Amino acid sequence: MSDCFLPRLGGIEIQLAELTRMQRRSGHHVEVVTATPDRDGRCAVATEVPVHRVVAPLPWELPVHPRAGRHVARLYSELRPDVVHVHVGALSPFAWAALRVAERHRLPTLVTVHSMWDPGTAAMYRMLDLGAGWRDWRVVCTTVSEAAADPIRRVVRGRIPVQVVPNGVSTALWRAAEPPGSDQPGSDQPGGDQAGRAREVHVVAVGRLAPRKQPLTLLRLLRAARAALGAEVRLRATVVGDGPALPFMERYLRWNGMTGWVRLAGRLDRAGVRAVLAEADVFVAPATRESFGIAALEARVAGVPVVAYDRGGVADFVVPEKEGLLARTPSELAAAVVRLARDHALRASIAAHNSASEPVRCTWPVVLAAFEELYALAEKRALPDVP
Repeated sequence: MSDCFLPRLGGIEIQLAELTRMQRRSGHHVEVVTATPDRDGRCAVATEVPVHRVVAPLPWELPVHPRAGRHVARLYSELRPDVVHVHVGALSPFAWAALRVAERHRLPTLVTVHSMWDPGTAAMYRMLDLGAGWRDWRVVCTTVSEAAADPIRRVVRGRIPVQVVPNGVSTALWRAAEPPGSDQPGSDQPGGDQAGRAREVHVVAVGRLAPRKQPLTLLRLLRAARAALGAEVRLRATVVGDGPALPFMERYLRWNGMTGWVRLAGRLDRAGVRAVLAEADVFVAPATRESFGIAALEARVAGVPVVAYDRGGVADFVVPEKEGLLARTPSELAAAVVRLARDHALRASIAAHNSASEPVRCTWPVVLAAFEELYALAEKRALPDVP
């Protein structure tokens, strides 16, 4: 159950599509119920599982339905699910309607929260509990990182179990043949064709270009890093993604004379993203409240050193000096990019480690096994008189 699904593209949509495919291939019967329309049938062939779309004729194809509860109750009666797995963001009205109906029918239910609850969101859910009493529902909750789990645990106060199951990644899909940038000589290794010339370092960012992802902060830190490096290192950057912030980014690049070294690549498919990562020296995740950071994880698997904030989900799979560098402020983020650009030896050692090791907790066999255990817990909690 999810408000959003393919053909919309985003973190929840892509991760949910992967999860359903992996569960189907492991022998489960999986069906998706969503409020996202598929007007021209673009994902009908690509989706390996049945998709039920509860769609209302709303502007901008909003994934909302005014009578979602009635339609979901009918689908529950027809599909007779063993477990209902509800995927929610910060605000997911369709999914919450599905959750209420599942609770009313005492269906075993697992809720996965894909977003970070800020203080305002946490306060909203405390208020909702006053009317709906959702903290007493017999559900099981998961989220994708420890950073995302902490505010939820503070709200539920032990009345609902909250566990962390990270997003899954197909490591073979993203694994690079050799560490990116491994053929570049370091500043401590003069000689060869590049003696006396500035080296080039390629910085990459991938994600939806929406304000909450801090795209303008990304451009500012790239500008600051380029200025700090001067003629010592030639910095260039590629930003992959699309979204409402794109026009503002284009304007910023023009006004600051950055169009010659920062490329806005737009939305790319997986093959396109893999090609960009294969040429990357550093990956930057600029969002301050990243519940997980699937693009950063894919870059880490591809062998690219990751630069991100230390208070988001990326910190679950990036250890400083090992998989990348973590920062507390935008200026520290820029400084981390500068450090990796200057220090070829550090960059190469991180790239080699990332290419040679797997983030085991994020691999699909481990993720699927974790959900299996939690489905069993949800079934147990749905039984009468079981806490």
